[in-house]
Amino acid sequence: MIIPAADGTPLFVQQAGDGHPLILLHGLGSHGGWLDADLHHLAGTRRVIALDSRGHGRSGRPASYTLADHVSDVLTVMDALGVPQADVMGTSMGSYVAQALATTHPDRVSRLILVVPKASGQTSGTAILMAQHEEEMRGLTPQEVQAFLLDRMFAPGTPQAIRDEVARRTADDHATGLAQTPEQADAARRALERFDFRPGLPRVTAPTLILSGAHDPLNPPPAGAEIAALIPHARQEVLAHSGHFPALEETGWYRALVDDFLE
Repeated sequence: MIIPAADGTPLFVQQAGDGHPLILLHGLGSHGGWLDADLHHLAGTRRVIALDSRGHGRSGRPASYTLADHVSDVLTVMDALGVPQADVMGTSMGSYVAQALATTHPDRVSRLILVVPKASGQTSGTAILMAQHEEEMRGLTPQEVQAFLLDRMFAPGTPQAIRDEVARRTADDHATGLAQTPEQADAARRALERFDFRPGLPRVTAPTLILSGAHDPLNPPPAGAEIAALIPHARQEVLAHSGHFPALEETGWYRALVDDFLE
């Protein structure tokens, strides 16, 4: 379904299941479809709502927007769907949106799961990784750049089948028009510049689970530990064989931790 944002930007939303609502927020450059496995797994026990953030997937793609716009969009979707309070699970960029929501509207978040998060940054981790590999990526197409970066976000020893699955999803997005253009990707990264949730994290009232990948090159475990130290009633779990994609790299352990926390 499409729900118009406060400024009219169309927001694409998927729903499945019944029960207490859980909102899924995806990472930078992807879309809600990348969370389909979570959506269908968790819909067995709750009402799951997956949003394509503005600038991504099937939602509208304004030329510029901010992190505050992302938060406003989540609130708009909650209000439109009659959800006064929800559990929220955000991955990477989605964890930034989730932290911003939980610090500014703590009454709207009942439980909080932050997957591969950090609490502050001058820019996105992807932008930092791009700068580190600028020479190696020179002359690559946008699809090749995305595949190059994603392949470097895995833990050492991650099976080739998992890497191939991410490459397939990336290729499918480009083939179906769900991938961002370079200009849209720049706008998405600019929305994440100069954020710092640390002053507000002690105000978060929701019990919080933080999942970090031991080999994550973007948001390593110390970034998650910092959040856990600031949010009351928070705990961190480090997945020993994961990089930036624990849902794919250690699916069984990832799901067990999420299910146990939510139940």
